[in-house]
Amino acid sequence: MSSHATRSSSTKHAAVIVNPVGVDTVRLRSVVALEEERHGWGPHLWFETTIEDPGQLAARTALQLDPAVVIVAGGDGTIRAVAEEVVSSGIPLAVVPGGTGNLLARDLGLLAGFEASVRTAFTGSDRAIDVGIAELEREHGPATTHLFLVMTGIGLDASMASGTNSILKRRIGWLAYADPISRSVLGNERFLMHYRVDGATERSISAHTVIVGNCGTLTAGILLLPDAEVDDGLLDVVLLRPQGFWQWLRVGSRLTIGGILQRTSGGRVVLQAAPRLRAMEYVQARRLAARFDSPQNIELDGDSFGPITAARIGLRPRALRVRVPRQSSVPHRPGARSGVPLGVGGGRPEVDHLARLVTDDPGVVPRFDAHDVVGSDLALGAVVHHHAHPPRDHVTEVG
Repeated sequence: MSSHATRSSSTKHAAVIVNPVGVDTVRLRSVVALEEERHGWGPHLWFETTIEDPGQLAARTALQLDPAVVIVAGGDGTIRAVAEEVVSSGIPLAVVPGGTGNLLARDLGLLAGFEASVRTAFTGSDRAIDVGIAELEREHGPATTHLFLVMTGIGLDASMASGTNSILKRRIGWLAYADPISRSVLGNERFLMHYRVDGATERSISAHTVIVGNCGTLTAGILLLPDAEVDDGLLDVVLLRPQGFWQWLRVGSRLTIGGILQRTSGGRVVLQAAPRLRAMEYVQARRLAARFDSPQNIELDGDSFGPITAARIGLRPRALRVRVPRQSSVPHRPGARSGVPLGVGGGRPEVDHLARLVTDDPGVVPRFDAHDVVGSDLALGAVVHHHAHPPRDHVTEVG
């Protein structure tokens, strides 16, 4: 549903695209009207998403009316849908968080409040961020290409996207994910993935979960991809392959504690000191091509896209302009796996002790581990080995 009127070409106006599920539309209209009057803008355009149109059609229609900014109010899925159209326009996208996770808003520091988010749309500055591109192949039908801003994955997060009750999500938020998470972890089912990183030789691995991300922090402050930056021209990949319950417990502890520690300078020292867990492997890359022996469910920014047989994932560096508060910057999150030996905290025993809490081998910095790789060493290992100083050039295409 939309509403708009003829407006002067010399007067700035905003286009508002809102997911009415979970967003107070009356309040949003009121706050937007207040800000546009305060800053001398013309009346805004108003569009609401529907089941049939999650945001792409609304965005296309809005762009034809030449808005100065597109304000999207909703969760990560709604933002993703609108961004698919806005990304090529050069028009900035302003985010008003209104979903369960709000991971992009969290990563960009846009969780200051409803009124503050709307105010930023009119007074903020623009930041260019990377956009992930996923080309998906299925058993039947043509390949489809989709954009993502936060992350895409197969395994645990895909189970969360497809197995979570939407009503529960609205009522109890991220706690609704507890059931699909527990079922996925207890089942601990693996899949065989044949993959290629940045055009290297194809390798194979058995894994429970593969996640490719542009943002690193999950709901509840869980730090999944410690080195992920929204504008570094690189994709961050994590492979989860715990052998059983106790390794899952280690993974959960590492992710939870990592999210807490990264908020302080002392905690960041701990993260830098902690070796990698054997059940987790990280890599940064520009492209990832993968195929599967059997169809696997995939999610993009929290929305399920069903089973696929292959995927090619790349990105467009700094392709999307996002409106952020003035003088805002995306904080760098130091990695939790720099390969630095324990004890880098200047000999402080409390730092070394905390580091041991988040690793399963506190006495050694393990080199690349490939005990369950099919056929040969994991190609990701070579990239992980040099992960502390990744290449910074931004020549990136899906291929």
